[in-house]
Amino acid sequence: MGVRKRERAAQIKEANKQVAFAKLNNCPTSPRKMRLVADLVRGEKVEKALYILKFSQKEASGRLEKLLLSAIANWQSKNEEASIEDAELFVKEIRVDGGAMLKRLRPAPQGRAHRIRKRSNHVTLVLGENNNTQS
Repeated sequence: MGVRKRERAAQIKEANKQVAFAKLNNCPTSPRKMRLVADLVRGEKVEKALYILKFSQKEASGRLEKLLLSAIANWQSKNEEASIEDAELFVKEIRVDGGAMLKRLRPAPQGRAHRIRKRSNHVTLVLGENNNTQS
């Protein structure tokens, strides 16, 4: 039983080498606005995704660009012997979830108050490797 567990652990470790991810928590942008930019880069190659984010005019694109660079650095630290060009990295998965909401009150007419919800989000970016030639 112990040998099988070791073999399975080695397989999982090898599979994890091909995947790198980065997380951005409590980003003070609404999830809806962040998803607009995230949808542009989902499934794209890393080089193309960086160009899209660099030249996009949305504020969220700057934060996603930084997150993508972080995911690339994480992949490099896992695979020190491999080169990025040969690996053909692509954005395998990008998920934008709602984060904590800050609730504020804004004065309204006739002594009332309106609630303002300042939304935040969590972004998870997963890079995949697309090389068919295993060496």
